[in-house]
Amino acid sequence: MIPTRRRLEYASGYLGLGMLAAAEKELDLIEGEAAESRAVLRLRVELYHETKHWKRLAKAGAALARVAADDEQGWISWAYALRELNRVDEAQDVLRRAEPRHGKASAVLHYNLACYACLLGDRDEAKRRLALACEMDAEFRESAREDPDLEAMRDELDLGLD
Repeated sequence: MIPTRRRLEYASGYLGLGMLAAAEKELDLIEGEAAESRAVLRLRVELYHETKHWKRLAKAGAALARVAADDEQGWISWAYALRELNRVDEAQDVLRRAEPRHGKASAVLHYNLACYACLLGDRDEAKRRLALACEMDAEFRESAREDPDLEAMRDELDLGLD
């Protein structure tokens, strides 16, 4: 029997090489409690994001958020998958639940909340969140100018982000 640690190494290596089916096969061979561990769920999140399997990503992200609430990746990925499934209000709710734990340090959380607010028609909230994200990480200024989720307020971005 191959230990979980070794299977994770194999899966991670396959993922790094773009051998996505092989990575998933290795992860699927991990059984029992280990299959729901932080390390396994993190790799699943990475895999499903890469393969654009949004329903699987939502499930894995939610599981990671449950198992390791201190890991923002679970929350961010869960919400992102919901957004890709056109469940924007649910995505927003996920990140609002994550905010008390991650909001002070996570620019991407605020950026994604800006995108969701914009998609839901709340431009004031979108501007507020975007300003906060850009204050935390200036690289989001450029991302905002190209992000289709922020298209509805594209004309306002140059005024408020420089």
